[in-house]
Amino acid sequence: MNTSLIRNFCIIAHIDHGKSTLADRLIEFTKGIKDQNEQILDTMDLERERGITIKSQAITLPFNDKNGNVYSLNLIDTPGHVDFASEVSRSLRASDGAILLVDSSQGIQAQTIANTYLALDLGLNIIPVINKIDLPSAQTETVINELINTFGFLKEEILQCSAKNRRGNI
Repeated sequence: MNTSLIRNFCIIAHIDHGKSTLADRLIEFTKGIKDQNEQILDTMDLERERGITIKSQAITLPFNDKNGNVYSLNLIDTPGHVDFASEVSRSLRASDGAILLVDSSQGIQAQTIANTYLALDLGLNIIPVINKIDLPSAQTETVINELINTFGFLKEEILQCSAKNRRGNI
């Protein structure tokens, strides 16, 4: 395997902003799994029972680019709860980049800030994504401005989606 075609990345966010659901959509897209609704990477009984990620889980996803190169994308789904911050820290240290996911109805929260600054301190490339844009309570423009003002992202860099309903530009 050509190591120049390997990318390690994780999804970081506050608890319940949709990390595992986005991971499921990425798995569907790259592996062709259709209509998968449960959290594939939440494998522990306690995770399924509580509906949260406790341990970071990784999966390798094949991705074909426009030039015919086949990349190995190593996706790490991380916990969002502050009690499991050490899992996020370890995942970020093993990553080349991160998808920063923010709930459009809640905006930037405590773990959003902590995880983003840790990723920035590690020099990671960050892709900001606003999730749950289809909710009636969505405040997408407000969250875009929060991301710009808090972390300095450019508006053009910020993607929007509904991972649950498979909508948006992810």
